[in-house]
Amino acid sequence: MSSPEKLKVQLLPEEESEIKRFELETKRLEQSKLSPDDFRRFRLNNGVYGIRGDENRHMIRIKIRFGRMNALQLERIAELTEKYTPKKLAHVTTRQAIQIYEILRSDVPKALRGFAEAGLTTREACGNTVRNVTAGHTAGIDPHEAFDVTPYADLLSLYFLRNPICQNLPRKFKIVFEGSDKTDAARVGIHDIGFVAQKKVVNGKEVRGFKVFVGGGLGSTPFPAQLLEAFIPEELYIPTAEAVIRLFERNGERKDKNRARLKYLVAKWGIELFRQEFLTERTQVILTGSGRQAFWKLNLEEEKAPVLKSPAPTTASANLPGFDAWQRTNTFEQKQKGYYGVNVRCPLGDISSDQMRNLARISRAFCDGRMRTTILQNILLQWVPQASLRALFAELGKAGLAAKGAETIADITRCPGADTCQIAITHSKGLALAISKLFESGSGLGDDPAFKNITIRISGCTNSCGHHHVANIGFHGASKNVDSRAVPHYQLMIGGHTDPNGGAVFGKRITQIPAKRVPEAVRAILEVFKKEKGAQESFIQWAQRVDTAKFKEIVEPFTLIPPFDQDPEMYEDLGDPGKPFKLVMGKGECAA
Repeated sequence: MSSPEKLKVQLLPEEESEIKRFELETKRLEQSKLSPDDFRRFRLNNGVYGIRGDENRHMIRIKIRFGRMNALQLERIAELTEKYTPKKLAHVTTRQAIQIYEILRSDVPKALRGFAEAGLTTREACGNTVRNVTAGHTAGIDPHEAFDVTPYADLLSLYFLRNPICQNLPRKFKIVFEGSDKTDAARVGIHDIGFVAQKKVVNGKEVRGFKVFVGGGLGSTPFPAQLLEAFIPEELYIPTAEAVIRLFERNGERKDKNRARLKYLVAKWGIELFRQEFLTERTQVILTGSGRQAFWKLNLEEEKAPVLKSPAPTTASANLPGFDAWQRTNTFEQKQKGYYGVNVRCPLGDISSDQMRNLARISRAFCDGRMRTTILQNILLQWVPQASLRALFAELGKAGLAAKGAETIADITRCPGADTCQIAITHSKGLALAISKLFESGSGLGDDPAFKNITIRISGCTNSCGHHHVANIGFHGASKNVDSRAVPHYQLMIGGHTDPNGGAVFGKRITQIPAKRVPEAVRAILEVFKKEKGAQESFIQWAQRVDTAKFKEIVEPFTLIPPFDQDPEMYEDLGDPGKPFKLVMGKGECAA
């Protein structure tokens, strides 16, 4: 069920305490009574990052727990984005959070208070703890799901929030829920723990439970998750998560932060030994009473259609240019007859304060404000009446939110890149924008059914915040000397993907391409694929049978640029025009 649309009159004691402490620690930093390193660790645990180029401004990451939020919460994010950020722009992340940028340090406590009043938190959105618990954005409405994982994700996220057992883990810890092994809305195979909903007949009775995966992760060295248990009954899912976390807390690497994720522990022990230790640990968790949801209320009430104050609008011109194409790519029929899920594209993951405010208003009118952020950096409206789709499209168009192509090749995933990130090498947004122009109306590429389901994902460095490792066509930022000058490049990866059953295949490393020539290389790859693919062959299947040498041959012409004095613009980064490229990498904070 959606959270009630009501601002808090009084914050929880722990929320009030955390905000006041942030004010105090900020003053101590300014008075040189607190070291910058100690302040960094403190602010990260409260969801506040440093940004490139200005130590007095910050990025705030707002946890949208398992992606669910209501119209009031989106309005509050819009209000605070407009009030405290110079660009008045928010960014939807690949973990269903929303980030706002360049907030003055002195304004951070006021922003945190504003979020808390709307039932939002930034607590543990960063730091070495359990991060935002994510779930497939189609949860509750997916025709293929075994059951709705929403209440399970909800309970688990609350269980670990501020929980002492996960306040000082060796590294960050990511948990995901997926409602079906027939869909892949959550990318289970790249998480520390992944729960996939299952039903099983036990003693003649159908019971709910989960298939459990552990040890996945991306970063500079990706690992696919491995199967821990084929089925656990639902009452064991919290003890299971706690047991894995306790094992990680005691045995994870603490000296070398580059090898401190759970994936390294699972790889070091091997899955068989890890499973043995885990089963022993879970028994202890259960015997001590810790981790049992009997202490918590698991609300399994089936979500019902919203009751709107006024009927959802159904009137709109029968002649709506673009509606049919938008309906094909951005909507799907829910398991509840007569209702649709509607993907609202946030191109490159960005959405302005005005657009957020308008989307909140529109969502109230059409679906009672029920929405989810997605790991593809969009916002999904749920429970839109079928009869209202035309009227909804018209309203979204007025707000600049009716772009077609959601979850198609045109819907490019990217990290924030060097615009704000301290460790990014390149401006990933600039490349994403340049590639997206290949798929604009009239180009022929964006509407070609052969390309529709291909994924393109971009990261500004090797850390894979943009999920380049599991992209069909992936890129990460790099630097390479040409003509005695540093030139922004992108490492091309081909054939990566995840599958609904917890698997992950990482892309083949092909070669590095100068940033300005990457769009040409993408076009060439697509053209060769269309020419050479089999009748029913997907891009992934084609990429698996084509060797690395062939891909290098395809893009080789685009790896070269002329001498600097002939074309100096080729030595610039996309997204940073007119400026000479410099390899500048600050201190990363993910492992701080």
